[in-house]
Amino acid sequence: MKFIEFIAIKELAPSLRARCERGSLLAFKKSASFLFMMLLLAASTFAQQPNDLITRGNGLYKDGKFGEAEMTYREGQTQGADAFISGFNLGDALFKQERYEEAASAFQALPNLTDDKEQKAAAFHNLGNSFMKTKKYQEGVDAYKQSLRNNPTDIDTKYNLSYAKRMLQKQQEEEQKKDQDKDKDKKDDQQKQDQKQDEKKDQDKKDQEQQQKDQEKQDEQKEQQPKEGEISKEDAERALDALDQDEKKIRDRLEEQKIKKGVKGNIEKDW
Repeated sequence: MKFIEFIAIKELAPSLRARCERGSLLAFKKSASFLFMMLLLAASTFAQQPNDLITRGNGLYKDGKFGEAEMTYREGQTQGADAFISGFNLGDALFKQERYEEAASAFQALPNLTDDKEQKAAAFHNLGNSFMKTKKYQEGVDAYKQSLRNNPTDIDTKYNLSYAKRMLQKQQEEEQKKDQDKDKDKKDDQQKQDQKQDEKKDQDKKDQEQQQKDQEKQDEQKEQQPKEGEISKEDAERALDALDQDEKKIRDRLEEQKIKKGVKGNIEKDW
């Protein structure tokens, strides 16, 4: 079974799931003493009880009842079932419920619980898948590499690693583009701010020049206004014009009188 993007989680083979049930029987065959064998058998019977919870959880898992399977695996863990197998299957059940971060936590704890390289590889493989689902591509790449160190021939993990590298590169390119866009937006904003400041400076300068002109005009108007006890320039000019007119009239009358007197003095008497 595959995801749309990459290979699905690995599930423990029936032989691995049943290991907890077989382990005690193998020990029984190697016994040299009847008493010792009886003690082992008793221990085996006691140990099988929590491991039965794993078997029950597997049945629920196969039926698609992942939530119930999760609870059963957790119960098995508290009862002392095989730590690796119950933890691995718990991680699978959480993954199926799309609780990927919880699944990653479950798988992360597993490699330290076993010396079996196949089991370590399967745990790292599923850990990588959990990281991929949450777009933690760098962590996914690292997990798949760890899986291949334990099982170099696994084709599914090789495929997933290749896919994870592509997704990581794409993510890095997108982040780089976002950073570039942010820098560009910053520069554009700074240019806009600089332009606004320049426009404000130009407007302030124009306003200052206009204020200066208005002040000069007001000062000029004040200078033209007459002080107390003085006549204005316009009134003075009108007065001068009036005086000029009066003086001209006086001169004209005098000239006219002179002419008249001169004519009268030149008339000869007719004796």
